[in-house]
Amino acid sequence: MSKTLAVLLLALTALLAQATQSTRDQEIAQCLPGEITTWGDGRDRTAVSAELIFVYDHGAAPPWFSKAQVLQALAKAATAWSQCGVPAKVVAASGSAEVSKDAVQVQWSDEASQRNFGLANLTTKTLALGPSAFQLLKTRNPAYDSGETLQMVISHEMGHLFGVVAHSKRCVDVSSYYRNNRGESCFIRNGEQLPPGVEYRASLPTACDIQRCRAANATGALH
Repeated sequence: MSKTLAVLLLALTALLAQATQSTRDQEIAQCLPGEITTWGDGRDRTAVSAELIFVYDHGAAPPWFSKAQVLQALAKAATAWSQCGVPAKVVAASGSAEVSKDAVQVQWSDEASQRNFGLANLTTKTLALGPSAFQLLKTRNPAYDSGETLQMVISHEMGHLFGVVAHSKRCVDVSSYYRNNRGESCFIRNGEQLPPGVEYRASLPTACDIQRCRAANATGALH
């Protein structure tokens, strides 16, 4: 095979791979000009601390989530978000260990989560996960892998603590929500429609999520 033919075959293979990549995959990997837009329900800001330490307490967790599984989900989200320039680490809570006052407490609590799947509180530096919400999900759909929802919820709420406060109108972003109280819907590239009954939102921050986080923490200004 000639060198020229080999180069052409490689180029064709790359084009075919790009053509078969789903719109969702493309949106996760790249952020095109003009795609960053929010619902206007908040203002991005610097992270709650210059270095984020997430201290996880496994008490009150649903029994089907192991401590190791939740710590892994927290670590994956922290590693992904730290690409925006804010260092982060995850540790397990220990009654004998002294925890920095700047640490973010991660806990399972219906009260602190307001019975949602999750809720970040920037003032108290807490990230609460809702056991009742996950129990309801398990009851309604026992076969569903709720670990996917756990990862998405952790990544979404952690993003607020990294400074990505406003919710994205781009459906795929982990910082998004799909509709507002006026019946308006998020958008998908190329005008595609949100598929019904499917979690389109990414489980980890997308390219646009990271770009927003970088902008908020690079300038130190509110957006």
